[in-house]
Amino acid sequence: MATESAVEVRAVSRVYGSGHTAVRALDGVSIAFPASSWTAVMGPSGSGKSTLLHCAAGLEQVTDGQVLVAGQDITRAGEQELTRLRRTVIGFVFQSFNLIGSLTAEQNVAMPLRLAGERPSRAQVRAVLAEVGLADRVRHRPRELSGGQQQRVAIARAMVTRPAVLFADEPTGALDTRSARTVLGLLRSMVDGAGQTIVMVTHDPATAAAADRVLFLSDGRVVDRLDAPTTRAVADKLAHWEGAS
Repeated sequence: MATESAVEVRAVSRVYGSGHTAVRALDGVSIAFPASSWTAVMGPSGSGKSTLLHCAAGLEQVTDGQVLVAGQDITRAGEQELTRLRRTVIGFVFQSFNLIGSLTAEQNVAMPLRLAGERPSRAQVRAVLAEVGLADRVRHRPRELSGGQQQRVAIARAMVTRPAVLFADEPTGALDTRSARTVLGLLRSMVDGAGQTIVMVTHDPATAAAADRVLFLSDGRVVDRLDAPTTRAVADKLAHWEGAS
């Protein structure tokens, strides 16, 4: 595994509100995510998992600290630069899917490429949908798809640009066991075959065990890590920190 960092957060804090109502979602977090690696992030509800993901991807601005993606400091990057990064370097799978209701699955997946000024072929887009098991749903709109199918469209949309770094918030949360296995296999091939980097938030020990390592957050801080995880080891660690929270 490469040791170069694809993403690095340095002493990052994220505070919502001010004064006595302020909430410190992240508290001086420092983590390096190696290139060509897959990291799962876990922790109790409210531990800062999604906030860390959003800050590392440039979707939220940090209160203190520094964020680097592919060697570029994005801590105070403007919206134009962040938009360019999201189209060329960063992919993001949202827990809420964020699909455009008036577009078909095929059109939703093609959207990132079109926004980047490309004209993707139908075959190119359909090949990605086939990878997530939706070859027969290319013309369906979100309202005609199940929650799990919508999740797979969202994953295909994030994959289509072949981003250097893929951030995923509960990517298997809405999937059945068979679909989850398919998606996890695809994520593994992105790391091992294409050298991409994945940072994934999940609550599921079996999903986390597919990653190279697991980081555990509690109260906005990294409190533990597990390399070469197994489902049992992840479950035990998670139970410990949920019990301690």
